[in-house]
Amino acid sequence: MKIALWILIFLGTFSFMEFMAWFTHKYIMHGFLWVLHKDHHKKDHDSWFERNDAFFIFYAVVSMSLIMLGAETSFWYGWPLGFGILAYGIAYFTVHDIFIHQRFKIFRNANNRYAKGIRRAHKMHHKHIGKEDGECFGMLIVPFKYFKK
Repeated sequence: MKIALWILIFLGTFSFMEFMAWFTHKYIMHGFLWVLHKDHHKKDHDSWFERNDAFFIFYAVVSMSLIMLGAETSFWYGWPLGFGILAYGIAYFTVHDIFIHQRFKIFRNANNRYAKGIRRAHKMHHKHIGKEDGECFGMLIVPFKYFKK
């Protein structure tokens, strides 16, 4: 029973992180922490790193803290919570930073319906380089209108 609950918490956390990605992006990145996110929309530096990467660090610290809490205390829920956040972070990094923004030059030839939809949706978001008017959504689930044939 504990294994089933562990898996359920892990999957629930992974799914909830899609909401958190949308919420964080819309209200925090395009809100009061725009100063960290704006270089993602309009590159103003020569570095491979962006100030926007601070958001990855924040979620990594939360994930690691929960995993360590689960390992060092009787709060075993920390394991599936922390690993759910970690798994979402890996998926997000793979889709957003590797596939869409090509921070590593792999997955360039992916041309299926999902790949085209994700690229199209992200392009619409980056159409606006300012703080306002950018359409915000999660990274793994985007509106169906972008999945044209």
